[in-house]
Amino acid sequence: MELPCWCLLLLSCLESLSANNDFFTSIGQMTDLLYTEKDLVTSLKDYIRAEENKLEQVKRWADKLDSLTSTATQDPEGFLGHPVNAFKLMKRLNTEWGNLESLVLSDTTDGFISNLTIQRQYFPTDEDQTGAAKALLRLQDTYKLDANTISTGDLPGVKHKNRMTVEDCYELGKVAYTEADYYHTELWMAQALRQLEEGEESPLDKVTVLDYLSYAIYQQGELERALDYTKKLLQLDPEHQRAKGNQKYFEYQLEKEEKKEKTTEKETEQQDRGKRDTTQTKKKKSQKTFSLIPERKKYEMLCRGEGIRMTPRRQSKLFCRYYDNKHNPKFVLGPVKQQDEWDRPYIVRYIDIISDEEIEKIKQLAKPRLRRATVHDPQTGKLTTAQYRVSKSAWLTSYEDPVVEKINQRIEDLTGLEMDTAEELQVANYGVGGQYEPHFDFGRKDEPDAFKELGTGNRIATWLFYMSDVSAGGATVFPDVGASVGPQKGTAVFWYNLFASGEGDYSTRHAACPVLVGNKWVSNKWIHERGQEWRRPCGLNETE
Repeated sequence: MELPCWCLLLLSCLESLSANNDFFTSIGQMTDLLYTEKDLVTSLKDYIRAEENKLEQVKRWADKLDSLTSTATQDPEGFLGHPVNAFKLMKRLNTEWGNLESLVLSDTTDGFISNLTIQRQYFPTDEDQTGAAKALLRLQDTYKLDANTISTGDLPGVKHKNRMTVEDCYELGKVAYTEADYYHTELWMAQALRQLEEGEESPLDKVTVLDYLSYAIYQQGELERALDYTKKLLQLDPEHQRAKGNQKYFEYQLEKEEKKEKTTEKETEQQDRGKRDTTQTKKKKSQKTFSLIPERKKYEMLCRGEGIRMTPRRQSKLFCRYYDNKHNPKFVLGPVKQQDEWDRPYIVRYIDIISDEEIEKIKQLAKPRLRRATVHDPQTGKLTTAQYRVSKSAWLTSYEDPVVEKINQRIEDLTGLEMDTAEELQVANYGVGGQYEPHFDFGRKDEPDAFKELGTGNRIATWLFYMSDVSAGGATVFPDVGASVGPQKGTAVFWYNLFASGEGDYSTRHAACPVLVGNKWVSNKWIHERGQEWRRPCGLNETE
């Protein structure tokens, strides 16, 4: 069978989707799925047109015979007395009804089913759907969004607003339930219930949602609320066996708790009887300093734009300037714009340091080979995938395209550091809620085999290009010091991971915040110690 032209176009498009899993970890690769779905809709419409055409033929045949048989049955003998009518009756029943049967039985689904079968092997998997659902829950927590805000699609910087259905909310709740995450199960089942109560049409009913909701609340230790929702369920379905059992159990547990509370109160009264009450509690609010807050909280606060602010005194020492790296010949006539982002650790940003044309070329080279991003395993010294890094990356060598070589040389000219011992240019595209949780770029003392296979020493510095603007989220944050650097297309940030002594600078621990809205592309260069001996001489003390 000859394939239609749209199917051939589809096949060429699908060639780029060689890795058919982990779609949720890269927005860039997910865009291909939109074109796949568009082609699938085209195929579906072709099938519908074929079915409509077939039904139209059947309808015309039925209408014609309806009129004919109505007339004929009024005077059967008289009608068949005409030899032509008798002949045509024989012909219709012997031939034409057989043709009609063949028409009705003809299968118009071949093209659509063939197309669907071809595409299905490139479809996202259950892992992708679950990964995207978990990403929404992660965004909800990090940016303190309520379920209704996400469900209505009312997010900052959104261009294409889209509402979630009852089934969407229910699915999120079920993913959380499967992970024994009863907090999020409650939030999303409650949202599904709210939308049902507002009159949204859905194949789901309130009984199903209330069943999950009451159990999730019970698992969080709120017996009274769990009992209330169970009673609501039983009002809708009095014969619901599990709910009837749960109601008895919840009532029994509440009664048990009440008895325990009364016993405790009596014991407390007996102990306090006859004693002077001299307790005058003075409430002192212990205000936590930023340094005492757990790292996860600091990370999320910085992602939301909260956390500490640099003092005016420190801020006054940050400048922007035209920079030529000690009169480098390439920048004497055209110095680059450099701006201080933070003082300790010293983080600088270079403005307009990579062009749109260079960015598109780098993305074009990287996109076909994007794979799930890896992290350095301190135990094995090798790269491995991790749940705390949600992105896809590709590595580009300097010899495969002049643009890569040109960019590497630019980094060397601006930093003064040797690039021959640096790692290849890594290009990363973040997925749904894409993030990289707090980590160090350099190998610590308890990781003696870190980068051993490279033979180029530790990672002395990091250069990070921002290759896209992000509508919301996606900042690079340093939780230990409170620094936050926003993604700005065409810029790059640079910092040293090691002191001049070769000791690690632990204040450089950093993270990539989840992308709330938008598509984040970055590329980075990890620069190593070997070859820098004369370019960055060793300091005289550990923290110099």
